[in-house]
Amino acid sequence: MVGLTSAAGVVGYLSEPDHELQIYALRQLNEQIDSLWTEIVDSIGEIEALYEDPTFPERELAALVAAKVYYNLQEYNESMVFALGAGKLFNIDQEGEFEDTIISKCVDSYIALSGSAPSPNTKQPPSQLITAFPSTTNGASSTSASLTSPTTPFSQSTLPSRSLLSRQDSISNQDQSVQIDGETAVPGALPSSVASQSGFQQQLQAVIDQLFERCFRDGRYRQVVGIAVEARKLDVLKKTFLRASEDEKRENKPLATKTPRGEELLEYLLEICMDIVQERSLRNEVRYNCDHHWLPNILTLPTQLLRLILDLLQDIPSPDYFSIARCIVYLNEHAMASEMLVQLVQKKNAKSLAIAYQIAFDLYDNSTQEFLKKVREGLPKPPAPAATEDSEEMQEDSGEGAKESDPLLEGSSSDGPRSEEDMSEDAKKAYESIRTILQGTKSIELDLEFLYRNNHTDMAILNKIKDSLEARNSIFHTAVTLANAFMHAGTMNDKFFRDNLEWLGKAVNWSKFTATAALGVIHRGNLGQGQKLLEPYLPKDQVSGTNTGSAYSQGGSLYALGLIYANHETFALDLIRNHFKTATEEVVQHGGALGLGVAGMATGDEGIYEDLKGVLYTDSALNGEAVGIAMGLIMLGTGSIKALEDMIQYAHDTQHEKIVRGLALGMALIMYGRQEGADELVNGLLDDPDPILRYGGIQTLSLAYCGTGSNKAVRKLLHVAVSDVSDDVRRMAVISLGFILFRKPSSVPRMVELLSESYNPHVRYGAAMALGISCAGTGLDEAIDLLEPMIKDPTDFVRQGALIALSMIMVQQNEAMNPKVGTIRKTLQKAIGDRHEDAMTKFGSAISLGIIDAGGRNCTISLQTQTGNLNMGGIVGMAVFIQYWYWFPLTHFLSLSFAPTSITAIDQDLEIPNFKFYSATRPSLFDYPPEQEAKTEDAPEKVKTAVLSTTAQAKRRAQKKEKQQRQESMDIDQTPTTPKTSGLGDKMDTDESAVKVEDEKDDGAEKKEGDESKDGGLKKKLEKEKVGYHLENMSRVVPMQRKFITFPEGRYEPVKKPTGGVILLVDTTPSEEKSLMELKAKKPVKPAAAPETLQDRVTAAFNQQEAASTTRADSGGAAEAAGVLTAVDEDAEGSEEAEVPREFEYFEDEQQEEGQ
Repeated sequence: MVGLTSAAGVVGYLSEPDHELQIYALRQLNEQIDSLWTEIVDSIGEIEALYEDPTFPERELAALVAAKVYYNLQEYNESMVFALGAGKLFNIDQEGEFEDTIISKCVDSYIALSGSAPSPNTKQPPSQLITAFPSTTNGASSTSASLTSPTTPFSQSTLPSRSLLSRQDSISNQDQSVQIDGETAVPGALPSSVASQSGFQQQLQAVIDQLFERCFRDGRYRQVVGIAVEARKLDVLKKTFLRASEDEKRENKPLATKTPRGEELLEYLLEICMDIVQERSLRNEVRYNCDHHWLPNILTLPTQLLRLILDLLQDIPSPDYFSIARCIVYLNEHAMASEMLVQLVQKKNAKSLAIAYQIAFDLYDNSTQEFLKKVREGLPKPPAPAATEDSEEMQEDSGEGAKESDPLLEGSSSDGPRSEEDMSEDAKKAYESIRTILQGTKSIELDLEFLYRNNHTDMAILNKIKDSLEARNSIFHTAVTLANAFMHAGTMNDKFFRDNLEWLGKAVNWSKFTATAALGVIHRGNLGQGQKLLEPYLPKDQVSGTNTGSAYSQGGSLYALGLIYANHETFALDLIRNHFKTATEEVVQHGGALGLGVAGMATGDEGIYEDLKGVLYTDSALNGEAVGIAMGLIMLGTGSIKALEDMIQYAHDTQHEKIVRGLALGMALIMYGRQEGADELVNGLLDDPDPILRYGGIQTLSLAYCGTGSNKAVRKLLHVAVSDVSDDVRRMAVISLGFILFRKPSSVPRMVELLSESYNPHVRYGAAMALGISCAGTGLDEAIDLLEPMIKDPTDFVRQGALIALSMIMVQQNEAMNPKVGTIRKTLQKAIGDRHEDAMTKFGSAISLGIIDAGGRNCTISLQTQTGNLNMGGIVGMAVFIQYWYWFPLTHFLSLSFAPTSITAIDQDLEIPNFKFYSATRPSLFDYPPEQEAKTEDAPEKVKTAVLSTTAQAKRRAQKKEKQQRQESMDIDQTPTTPKTSGLGDKMDTDESAVKVEDEKDDGAEKKEGDESKDGGLKKKLEKEKVGYHLENMSRVVPMQRKFITFPEGRYEPVKKPTGGVILLVDTTPSEEKSLMELKAKKPVKPAAAPETLQDRVTAAFNQQEAASTTRADSGGAAEAAGVLTAVDEDAEGSEEAEVPREFEYFEDEQQEEGQ
């Protein structure tokens, strides 16, 4: 049939009373709609009338034609409604732009309708947070502060309608939601005329069901999962998993080499839930504890999904316990964690026990101290006949915590005993090992051993830093101290202090405080000897007439003790607390507060919090800042309203900016990870006229949404970064982008590209630090390209930030991984040795050289754990580290972000076997960077004496005459000295230029060869190297290398894929004798037996002297430095003043004569 060229005649049939003519016209128009729709537009009313006529037999055909007309008019909402009305005539299986567009609109509308469903508990208790912000003169609260706030200097309504900053707010502020059947609200997705039509939701549901069925037939289950997650349809998710399992059984395909389809979907859903779904807007359940005044716990969409995953995982015959553990940590279900560990131990086989140990290691890496403590309480209690420290802890912990968890364990722990009295010895040993792992003792011990035995610190770099910076300048002395601390973090190597006691003796006041605290960074994790190591530095009881040492070293020792036992609740917490309570010196209180905060991180201890608050109320600017930070560290992530109210109130009462700054950071730490729960506090702080509190509001926002990639948080930060009147607030807003987006590092360079070229140097500095935080350890080329021009920025602190950021990005990079690392290292060293460089830039260069070689070149900077969860300690350490802008001692907090990059394989006896794993790469690709060659300084060349031409001619004539005399003489000298000397002189006079030219040619050739080798030599080396090599157990494996690591088949089998860190092995032949690795980090020194003979005594004395010198060489740095650092400074406050000189006596001439 020939196509129609005009629709005028066919359209006329639509007005005929005969239905057959109308149906004929609709069929003709439907076939030619794409070419004739412009003529049909004028008759769209008649087509709609046919659709609405109940007596018309082909209503669906009229709806389909109307849908296509509206589609060509780009009225997609109306087109979708009429397409749904077309019923079966709208075939979703047919491929075409019209069908694809309508399906897309249907999915969007389905998600909008489902997402706006009301929650079961719509009545929420009023907020308990009293922000105590200033009110107006009439007493009314400042509800319109956004119009006058420094963060919003113009009204929200004046923003352009299409502005990126106002798009979401404008949608949420306008009432665009429409009630459908009095129940469901559609927020801006559909106009009221469309959404209110009868039967719309039923028709939409029918199309979505058809779409899901088509996806099931094609095996595209992940698409259904994605739509169901967006629409918050948990019933659809469960149906999808069941359908996938049924289809797989129906296909009867072998599963020997393939993961079951249901488990694959569960892994996919878990990945979505943990990495993508971060919104906390669905509040289905609100629980409020009036006794402790916590913020409401929100049952969010991720929470609901995780609970569904848990239910589905438990139905699998062989569940993935590691996925279950991830869900349990996110849900904060400590009782479920305890029960799972008990069930695994009760299976009484080696693999289940190894899985239990592996889960315990993962729980320690991803949980807080409070959570781990409750998990330990849920394990069967050991019998306690003797009153030991451990039993006293158990008795204290078995009070309220045990009662609180009892209902949760009902029905799930009936088959397991809750006491170890009726257990086998193997089970008791297993539970004791799990407690040791959950306490963190085993993980810390393994990390310490790895860092100690693989230390590759280049001392030549550190010595060059020391020699290039003047030690009498406290800034430079602190810079060298920090570089030493970072390079040796966790290695227990304090040799630099022992070898440079004279340099160390130049530390005074706060430089001495920082140097003492550096011992905590160097010996971090040295749980067995930490207290003994710092014993000479710790505060001592005041005795009249005795010198107790420098207050700065005492305060630094408490800070160091906290860093050694960081995030590890042990006896050290009580020790620091006792010293803090008895201290009278403000410097000691300052160090004690920082130590308490680091050691008691996230414990939520009300007693410690009250002790800190008592010191805070003394209104001392010196210790107030540290106390404010410590209060936030103790209450980290708890969202305690009581603590927030206390801190907000005092921040408005005090006049000290340092105290306000510490409290602002403390409030941000309390809201760590709270997301929407922190919005009220953030809005209140950002509306405050005090720039320091607005600064704290930005910090709160960054820590509440850290790692989420929240568009709402990013939008607010960008708005503040370009609108606030305070440079500090703008700088922090840009830095905070790094915390929000560190899981998406590739997106940050594009976002801060324009900000890095801002006219404001504070914004440029913030852009540099945001790149360093988000791209740490990645070696991202886009970030480096933005930072390299900033090294030459005219502002000194911008150069400082660029150097620090580059070192963060280049940590653990070599020239095979990134060719620019060598140039960057030279730039850092050049900045230190440049006499014309500013002090701030040199300070940044010294710190950068320490960061890029962190932990003996065995640590990277990581804000997430090996399993992908948030690294709480690393994030907190980075957040406090950036406050070095105001206070240098806080720089040590960066060590909390250092993560050892190792694979440590241990067996089910928690011992380290001699075991090798395979890396499918060339050895030099991920090797350590080469150490710097120590160049000896050449002696200055002597300037040649100018020789006149007449003198040279006279010398040649004398030589010629002397030569003739020798020929005429009959005597022959066997060893002529003068001719030899003259010959040398002759040679130097005649051949010097030639030799010089040859040397220059050689040097040029070597230089040319060096340049060529720099570009091509490395490639040739890589080409010659053999791909694949074996690594010893407890070797360095950088993050980019993990995907190439495999465990060879043999005696030991890993319980999970190698992800870095501790990996449990199952010994397939436990009866055979195993070979274990020798631990080098701590070797017990056994006393020698008493000598019997004189020769034995001489030998013993010699051996004792040699052992003493060896011990001194190994671990005597801290002990020898104690004599220097504990000395009281001559100008220290509180020290005895020098005797006042006597009054000057003088005599007049007369008095002198009388005296004579």
